[in-house]
Amino acid sequence: MTRTNSTRTILGRGSFAEVKRIGEILRAETVGGALLVAAAVIAIIWANSPWASGYFTVRDITFGIPELHLELTIGQWASDGLLAIFFFLTGLELKKEFVIGDLRSPATALVPVAAAFGGVAVPAIIYVVTNLGTSTGLQGWAIPTATDIAFAVAVLAILGSHLPSALRIFLLTLAVVDDLIAIVIIAIFYAEGFALAPLLLTLIPLAAYAALTHAFPRFFGRNLWAPWVILLPIGVVAWALLHASGIHATIAGVALGFAVPVRRMAKHGGPDTGPGLAEVLEHRLRPLSSGFAVPVFAFFAAGVAVGGPDGFVSALTDPVMIGILAGLVLGKPIGITLTTWLLTRFTKARLDGSLAWIDVIGVGMLAGIGFTVSLLVAELSFGDDSPHGDHAKIAIFTASVLAALLAAIVLRARNRRYRRIAEQEGVDADGNEIPDVYEDRS
Repeated sequence: MTRTNSTRTILGRGSFAEVKRIGEILRAETVGGALLVAAAVIAIIWANSPWASGYFTVRDITFGIPELHLELTIGQWASDGLLAIFFFLTGLELKKEFVIGDLRSPATALVPVAAAFGGVAVPAIIYVVTNLGTSTGLQGWAIPTATDIAFAVAVLAILGSHLPSALRIFLLTLAVVDDLIAIVIIAIFYAEGFALAPLLLTLIPLAAYAALTHAFPRFFGRNLWAPWVILLPIGVVAWALLHASGIHATIAGVALGFAVPVRRMAKHGGPDTGPGLAEVLEHRLRPLSSGFAVPVFAFFAAGVAVGGPDGFVSALTDPVMIGILAGLVLGKPIGITLTTWLLTRFTKARLDGSLAWIDVIGVGMLAGIGFTVSLLVAELSFGDDSPHGDHAKIAIFTASVLAALLAAIVLRARNRRYRRIAEQEGVDADGNEIPDVYEDRS
């Protein structure tokens, strides 16, 4: 659709740099998503096998430093510690989006940001309505609000080889903003008590971290050892202090990510001399996050004794499970699609002419894959000893699988359509000419 003075195209193709970046992330997250799924499946099988006691024994082994409030189980070290790496990368990604990404433009940011809020609000409302009659279930209201970036992007990479880049950008941006909302929710609603002194002390290592990364970005970018030897200990101190304050320690990862500079300043060579430190650190840490930290967290968070078919049927009667299932599978696509439609109905924004509303619905379904952050919120809501906690995990697995299958049905059909168009017109889904690889073969 042609842009005019009175209308604004939404879900457009995005800048070339953004399209290229999304493609790189899609390729990187495919392996991470596969490892995430494999770790969760192994945990579920082990937790429901004759050797289940071994799984729970390992998960509940406790070690650490009690004097620093850091005596945690292995499962807690995975959720509070390893997952901080994932949230550090989330912080880097968020800052890049708002500094140099397409989200630096308010007009471009409006749709995915609004859609993310819609995709959070509608599942939460569905969950609350479903659990109004329960005494303890309401505290899990935020469980179905999250979208798992690694899982959703991995599924999209498998399904959508010919889908327009606009949809890919929309999904990733939506998921990133969704994570930001989840971070705020965790920080505000899931703090365990509150200790002001450790929170204020957290500002000291955080300020030191920001000062060093801004003063010596080329030094930390060129020397592989420097971030590990200098920045990591400072980050660990910030993490430990925030943990002691009662705020979930993964928030420290986000704060540290925001402290890293995105652009190269003129005194460090300028933006034309290479990527900023945020991009360098993201490139180095993403394999650690996708290949180790997130799968290990999923392994220790996913293990739940279902109790066979009878146990699954019993869980289906719990309003907590019903609310999570309905929130993720129905609430996510409804919230995302409805919000996007309202923007086109009551503002000057219009859907890009290369897309159809069924494409937006398919991405909304894909956003119903909650998994990593949903599992974290479930643990914060109910803990390991509550039956609601087990039912919540079963619901997250079931809803994520259902959301992936429904999205696959829609997006596979759309992918075939876009592939036929590409073959007929000799261009890809973004209008770029496809070279004839069979030319002069006779």
